[in-house]
Amino acid sequence: MDSTLTANLIWAAAFLADLAIKVVALIAIPRRRKPTAAMAWLLAIFLIPFVGILFFLLLGSFRLPRARRDEQARIDDLIAARVADAGIDTGADAADWPRWFRRVVTQNTALTALPAVTGNDARLIADYDASIAEMASAIESATRFVHVEFYIVSLDATTAPFFAAMERAVKRGVVVRLLADHVASKRVANANATFAELDRIGVVWAWMLPVMPMKGKYQRPDLRNHRKLVVVDGLVAFMGSQNLIDRTYNAPKNIARGLKWQELVVRLSGPVVASVNTVFLSDWLIETTNLVDEEHVPAAAVPVTSGQLVCQVVPSGPGYEMENNLRMFLSLIYGATERVILTSPYFVPDEAMVYAITTACQRGLEVQLFVSEIGDQGLVYHAQRSYYGVLLEAGVRIFLYPEPYILHSKHFSIDDDIAVIGSSNMDIRSFSLNAEVSLLVRGRSFVTAMRDVEQEYRQAGRELTLEEWRQEPRKATFLDGLARLTSALN
Repeated sequence: MDSTLTANLIWAAAFLADLAIKVVALIAIPRRRKPTAAMAWLLAIFLIPFVGILFFLLLGSFRLPRARRDEQARIDDLIAARVADAGIDTGADAADWPRWFRRVVTQNTALTALPAVTGNDARLIADYDASIAEMASAIESATRFVHVEFYIVSLDATTAPFFAAMERAVKRGVVVRLLADHVASKRVANANATFAELDRIGVVWAWMLPVMPMKGKYQRPDLRNHRKLVVVDGLVAFMGSQNLIDRTYNAPKNIARGLKWQELVVRLSGPVVASVNTVFLSDWLIETTNLVDEEHVPAAAVPVTSGQLVCQVVPSGPGYEMENNLRMFLSLIYGATERVILTSPYFVPDEAMVYAITTACQRGLEVQLFVSEIGDQGLVYHAQRSYYGVLLEAGVRIFLYPEPYILHSKHFSIDDDIAVIGSSNMDIRSFSLNAEVSLLVRGRSFVTAMRDVEQEYRQAGRELTLEEWRQEPRKATFLDGLARLTSALN
């Protein structure tokens, strides 16, 4: 065959393949995908077709496999049936709630099957070591079971008391179960020794969302379980932003920079603990196919407290059909009448969140945002900065928590009596790609305590003004914009 003809045929085949990829991409990618994400993927595929399609095949699916989503739906039906059989009442004061707040609770229940319950107490713990000490102390009192679920689990000098408490609990005959995210926990220092220690002390543990293609366990590798919770005997629970690891994450780069993570954890008692336990049992069932019904404690069996807080647990993630956390966050911000105060270490919102926040300013509300002055993840840090201009121009007050701390707390407060705390950042990853768990609380005393935490952030850091932001060099803002484009690839 003539070499020129061969070259022309190769060129024609490559052209047709490139055209076919682009046509298929135009048809398939926009389906059930946000316009920004679809445009980012299409841009990548049109500019670098073969590389772009390879990355899309690896990372383009933002939902877990259908079998896992079906299992989550089946579990939600089971939860709803048990709630109905138990006749759980949100409390006599529900009629006194603002109508918009009742609608948010209704929305959350429809999406997760978990109801709001009253008669709860919630206490914030802002000290890193103190939160681990309190969790360990609760485990020391366990008589039936301990449920532990963290994105990152690591045995080190900071977490050693927690591991020792688990070991003593096992020796007393208490069943201790632990779930750890496979990718996140495997990549930290001392991972092998950590899980060997769990085996040694008799903890029953399993990986969450394991990436083990040779064993038939595979999904998009960056779909992760980001939840952090502990439940003891179904009577006490802990939730928040903190992982089970030293506050430097034992990473050489963090230690070299002197970085330390600042967290916020909530200790819960009252009927809402049953909902936290349900999240763990659901994850345990999905990951192990083992239904441990004997460790299910109905909300009606958990004593009410004098705190009388209304609480609702809201799990979210790629196992659900909807973005449960994003929908709740938007509903709460739109329902606010006085102020919205947000804290998020990785603040990369979608258009709906940006509109909600800037609209709150236009409605005359006080809106504040607490973020870290420095970042531990370059792309996320620059993507976050790309939103500062539009937020400052709308009237949002931005406070920067000082280095060497990474403000990793994840919470926000609405007006004077509503707050949310949990594992969810306000970014596209937490809204769409990570399994998260959030706690909605209605109660003035709890929000007052959160206001104290917010004031500590304010005093420790400094305010970023619009005038200062406008002095940012073009090179920095160019990197911010570029990172923002990549953040849409979900």
